Amino acid sequence: MAKCYLRFPGGLSRALTLSYDDGVDTDRRLIEIMKKNGLKGTFNLNSGCFSAEGTVRPAGAFFSRMSRSDSLALYRDSGMEVAVHTYLHTWISELPSVLLLEEIARDRRELEGMFGTVIRGGAYPFGAYNDEIVGALRACGIVYCRTTVSTGKFDIPTDWLRLPATCHHKDERLFDLCDKFLENTAFDRPYLFYLWGHSFEFEKDRNWNRIEEFAARMGNRDDIWYATNIEVYDYVDAYRRLQFSLDGTRVHNPSALTVWFFTDKGTFSVAPGETLSFA
Repeated sequence: MAKCYLRFPGGLSRALTLSYDDGVDTDRRLIEIMKKNGLKGTFNLNSGCFSAEGTVRPAGAFFSRMSRSDSLALYRDSGMEVAVHTYLHTWISELPSVLLLEEIARDRRELEGMFGTVIRGGAYPFGAYNDEIVGALRACGIVYCRTTVSTGKFDIPTDWLRLPATCHHKDERLFDLCDKFLENTAFDRPYLFYLWGHSFEFEKDRNWNRIEEFAARMGNRDDIWYATNIEVYDYVDAYRRLQFSLDGTRVHNPSALTVWFFTDKGTFSVAPGETLSFA
C-alpha cells in the first residue's frame, strides 16, 4: 500500500465546520442560516455571562447576551455543539493558576449541567493561550481548543489544543478560499474548511449577506461532510487509531466509529471492531 489518506464519513474528501463565540442573541439568525443550508458547527459559551431573564437588547446595540433559558432553548436541540469559552470571558493568560483552572472547569461543569451532555471542546477568549493554559485545559478534560489563528489552508489539525482555523469570516480571502475548496476535486489529501467568528460582527458590520453567501455556496452539497468541531475531532482521532499490518494488507479499527480511508487500491470503510483485509 503506497499511500493512505483519511476520508470523511461516506468516503468524502471534504468537510466543513464552523465555530462562533460568546453566546449572543445574534446567534439565533446565524443558526437559522446554518440550518437552512445544512451547515453544522460549535458555539462557545461563557456560562457566567448569561443576562438576567427577560433582558431585551438596548436600542442601538449590536447584540446582547442571552439569558440562561434563552440559551438553552436556542442551542439544545439545534444540532450544534456547545463548548467552553471560560466562565467569565476573562484574560486567562493573566490569571493565577488556581483561578485559571476555575475559569475552565466551572464553565465546563455549568454547561454540562445545563445541557445534560459531556463537553470536551472550546475556544480561547481573546485568542490568548500559552503552555500553562494548554496544560490546564488538558487537566480539565478538554481535547481541542480553537485559537484565533487563520492559516488560509484546509489541513487536518495535528495540535488540537492549539487549533487554528482556515479563516475568520471577515478575511478578504474568504470567497477565494471557498472557490479553491470547491473546485479542487483531483486531490488525494482530505480538505477541512474551518470558519470562525462572532455572529454580532454581522450586525455591527451590516453584512449578514456575507455569511448568507458563504452558506449558500458551501451548504447543502452531497460531496461535503458537515460536522461540529467535536465530531471532526472524534472522527480524525478514530482514523489515527487505525492499526495497519506491516505489509499494508490488513487494518483493524479499535474505535467506536466506522472509518473511511483512501489507498492506491481504492476507498474503504472499516466498521468498529472490524479487521479488514485487502488481500
